[in-house]
Amino acid sequence: MYFVYNNKIETAMADLSQSQGIPLSEESAPQEKITFSGEGVLPRLPLPELGDSLRRFEEWCTPLLTAEELTETQAAIKAFAEGAGDQLQAAIKEYNQQEGVHSWLDEFWSSRYLGRRVPVSINANFIFTFIDQPLTQVQRAAELVGVAVRYKQQLDDEVVPPASMKGTPLCMEQHKFLFSTTRIPGEERDTVRAPYSVATPGASSAKHILVICKHQLFSLNVVADNGKAHSLNELEAALEKVIEQAPATPLSKQNSVGYLTTLSRTEWAGVRTELLAVDPANAQVSDTIEQALFCLCLDDAEPQGLRESADQLLHGDGANRWFDKSISLIVFGNGVAGVNCEHCGVDGGALVEFVDYLHNESNRGIVGAGRNESVGMPEMSPLIFTLNSSLETNIESAVQAFDALAGNTATHYMSFDDFGAKKIKSLKVSPDAFAQIGFQLAHMRTKGLIGATYESIATRHYDRGRTEAMRVVTPEIVAFVDAMGNESASDEQKAELFRAAAAKHSRRLRECQSGEAPEQHLWQLQLLAQAQGLPVDTDEAFRLFTSPGWLKMRNDYLSTSSAPSENITVFGFGATSEQCIGVAYLVRNDSITAYLSTPSPVAAAMHDFSDNLQQAYRDLAALLQ
Repeated sequence: MYFVYNNKIETAMADLSQSQGIPLSEESAPQEKITFSGEGVLPRLPLPELGDSLRRFEEWCTPLLTAEELTETQAAIKAFAEGAGDQLQAAIKEYNQQEGVHSWLDEFWSSRYLGRRVPVSINANFIFTFIDQPLTQVQRAAELVGVAVRYKQQLDDEVVPPASMKGTPLCMEQHKFLFSTTRIPGEERDTVRAPYSVATPGASSAKHILVICKHQLFSLNVVADNGKAHSLNELEAALEKVIEQAPATPLSKQNSVGYLTTLSRTEWAGVRTELLAVDPANAQVSDTIEQALFCLCLDDAEPQGLRESADQLLHGDGANRWFDKSISLIVFGNGVAGVNCEHCGVDGGALVEFVDYLHNESNRGIVGAGRNESVGMPEMSPLIFTLNSSLETNIESAVQAFDALAGNTATHYMSFDDFGAKKIKSLKVSPDAFAQIGFQLAHMRTKGLIGATYESIATRHYDRGRTEAMRVVTPEIVAFVDAMGNESASDEQKAELFRAAAAKHSRRLRECQSGEAPEQHLWQLQLLAQAQGLPVDTDEAFRLFTSPGWLKMRNDYLSTSSAPSENITVFGFGATSEQCIGVAYLVRNDSITAYLSTPSPVAAAMHDFSDNLQQAYRDLAALLQ
């Protein structure tokens, strides 16, 4: 999956959680501003040389190609190197040196995320289910809101310690997009309304959140006019009032405006223009939604089990959501909770740090200790759009499209409890390499082939670093998987081939962490050529981007990502292509779990893959013993 990423770098979350548990008060001594101290100090993401990226691209795509396809791809690589490649590389180097540019990928992220026209619901947003707490829906929602507001205020004061990797600070830029951030649909490309921007410098001054209950939108103040956060007692009372004022039954589908955020982006842009034009008051309602710190969804559903909870977080009924908000905390009728994240500004690692803060016992205790403090009853008001028959028709169309999209998404939750990272490490293997090689063996046993596999690698140790695209399939993995199907190969040979494949996987992962990966570099060259109006689709010099190597390497059969945290029970995202299985996996000390997704017509293969994956892990462990 191209839009969900894991934090492959292990952050010092224990130290972070402890330091974030320090209470702040007006009487406290001023603290040093440290949260964004890495800006301009962390090293810049290195720009690969063109020749290096072309060499790596050939190496990465080769295991997926026939001899004829490889020959064709090599000719295309040569044509690009001798043609427009140097010109485009020079243009990127010039851009990278411009004032105000933090990374040669700055424009890439905007093009990649905001240029996509598919719906963000299921296709792009990702979810985490939280560990359970013995709280009611209102209690759980109030606590999450209270701790989230505390985190927001600490971010504003810049006293949240930067996450780190083995003592090296990580870029905290993504945390600026957690609050008061909303994706705005555009006809050709979306925009983002966010704080810390030219339009609104510095932290958000908003004091309210968006609450959705029974499809009805509400604005709820969580910070008083004096700047103090409302207490848990006040938040609970306000949420009870929201539930009382919500309709006895959910709003009818044609009046449930949240459905519009499930449309394709171009279609939503057109409908939004009409929505704002129907009544001047609609613009004010929209402004209130966009400026809200985050969204809180109070769902009637009471999901049972982790898969059902994850499915409800991923899409629910589509109406009790505003999918364009960066953060949507979702609390169900039985107190089960999680988060749905719009992805354009935030990756999995940054969201993990936010979720860990929400569940840190010290932070929860501080907010709970102020339960009886009072700054007055929070202001609350319904947000009502004026609709006409045309808009109601558009909402009905959105309902149909969303139901079709959700209905075409099959999911499965796999929990492998035989062993986990602790045992894998005892076998002297990287847990990630073990998990990924298991994916390849299981895929071969399921579909009879090894297909392109995507894995995201975090690069936040660079200034404004986000992720790098890693392609998992290597000649070493192919050799090992082939040997596993060869009855004449001995266990010793298989074990030797496995260790070679695992070592290669770890080397490639480190290369990606160092910015030494070809795909995003070459992709940015392609985007640059298109922006310059060069004949990318017709000129022989650009055959690289229609070559078998480029197309096969990026045509995922497995799209994989991990975002480990003890406070997360499931990490998930939706299916992305007709043959792809999405694999959101967590390798814990004593288990390996995965939320799988794929188009419904091929759901049987997903379930077979799950069965084969568990057996593959048992076979690998036995082999390495």
